[in-house]
Amino acid sequence: MNIIKLNAIDSTNSYLKQLAKETQLQDETVVVTNKQLSGRGQMGNGWSSREGQSLTFSIFKVFNGLLAERQFAISMAVSLGIAAAMNELNIPNISIKWPNDILSAKRKIGGILIENVLEGNFVKQAVIGIGINVNETHFLKLPQAGSLKLATGKTFQLDEVLQIILKSVFNNLEMLSQNDFLKMKQLYENHLFQKEKVSVFETPTASHFNGIIKGVSEIGELLVDTENQGFRKFQLKEVKLIF
Repeated sequence: MNIIKLNAIDSTNSYLKQLAKETQLQDETVVVTNKQLSGRGQMGNGWSSREGQSLTFSIFKVFNGLLAERQFAISMAVSLGIAAAMNELNIPNISIKWPNDILSAKRKIGGILIENVLEGNFVKQAVIGIGINVNETHFLKLPQAGSLKLATGKTFQLDEVLQIILKSVFNNLEMLSQNDFLKMKQLYENHLFQKEKVSVFETPTASHFNGIIKGVSEIGELLVDTENQGFRKFQLKEVKLIF
C-alpha cells in the first residue's frame, strides 16, 4: 500500500484518476488530503469537509476477473468495510443507506463515490473516494449529518481512523477475488437502512410514494415493495429514500 498525503486539492478522485493516466500506479495506492475543495458524492452531490476535522481520501484498486455486471459488489465491499471499521471504533447504530451512505443512528457520517474503468466485460480498475465526518460538530444546512465525535462524544485521531478503515476495506475487497458475491450481498442487506420498514421515497419528478425495502438485486437495484405499484426495482437515479 502506497499512501500519498496532500495538503489541499480539488478532488482526491480526480487527482488519482489523472495520476493513473500519467503513471503506472501501484495497486492500492491511497491519496489523502487535509482539505478537499471540490469533493463530489453520488448523483452529483457535493461533499464538503472542514480542514483537519474529517477524512477525505481515494483508493486506486486493480481488479482481475470481476465482471462488469457485478460491479456493484465493489460498492458493497467498501460500504461493509467502512461499517466494520466503525464497529471496531465503537460507533453506535451503524447502517448503510442505499447505495453506500454510512449512517450512525440515522445521521450520515460517511459517503462513497466509486468510478470504475471497464475493459470489455470486466472491471479493470476503480477509483474509490471516501469521506468520513470524524470530529466535526457543526454542519451548516445539513440537519441529517453526523460525525464520529457527535456519535460518541470522543475526539479521534484522523490517522488512526484512516488505518482502521483502509485495513477493513482492503480485507473486504479481497473477498471479491474469492467470488463471495452472494455472501457479501447477504451481509450488505443485513446492514441496509430501513430494510423491512415502511419508508417514504421520492422520484426525479418530486413525487412521493410509500414502500418497504426488501433488499438489492445482483446489479445493485433497490428492491421495493411499493404501496400502490407492487414489487419494483430501482436504479441509482430513479429513486431517493427520504426516510
